[in-house]
Amino acid sequence: MNQDEVIRKKLLEKFDNYRKSVERLQEALERDEADELVLDAVIQRFEFTYELSWKLLKAYLAYNGIADVRTPREAFKEGFAVGVIDEGDIWIEMLDDRNITLHTYNQTEAREIYNKIRQKYYQILNRFRETIAGEMLK
Repeated sequence: MNQDEVIRKKLLEKFDNYRKSVERLQEALERDEADELVLDAVIQRFEFTYELSWKLLKAYLAYNGIADVRTPREAFKEGFAVGVIDEGDIWIEMLDDRNITLHTYNQTEAREIYNKIRQKYYQILNRFRETIAGEMLK
């Protein structure tokens, strides 16, 4: 395999992992939110999916020779600039909320973040999955 094939294979693997994580997040969101374990599961799956999203975006940008990024913020800035993601402000908001969920646990904040995941973050994460899938088929 040449270098381009190796990079494409890694990109496809990252996409497949991301696709599965979005599906798992959706499964958790379909459960009864009155169960506190569901709230925790949704937040945990959101954290994981978010991490995979920026790593997939980083790999996509590198594969296309667009940018070499090192942080989520850089990846989203570049992704927004080239039109792979939209609503850049929400991606940054997701980053901030992901950081909150990683470093503290406050029931009120957890519920607020859960609601954001349900109301807007999931849709954006899923739309990113669809966008990257379309880009990879080109």
